[in-house]
Amino acid sequence: MIASITPLPVIGVPIKSSNSIDGWDSVLSILQMPGGVPVATVALNGAKNAGILATQIIASNDNKILKKISQYKKLLEDKVKLSIKDLNK
Repeated sequence: MIASITPLPVIGVPIKSSNSIDGWDSVLSILQMPGGVPVATVALNGAKNAGILATQIIASNDNKILKKISQYKKLLEDKVKLSIKDLNK
């Protein structure tokens, strides 16, 4: 796995495929990395979350990106609040 040969952060995205055991083989291969080889892991088929996490990592050192990801997460919060209002109607 690439995480064993790079000093950069690695985000594992387990994928459910036609030849997998409901994606569990993919999940376990990412989670069972040996000590000293950290890999951030997102949900099964969680490529969107992997992208957001990567952006948040980059934003820790880039204020322009930090502002944009903060705005995006605020939009997500607003969508949830709107959904709650719709459910309460």
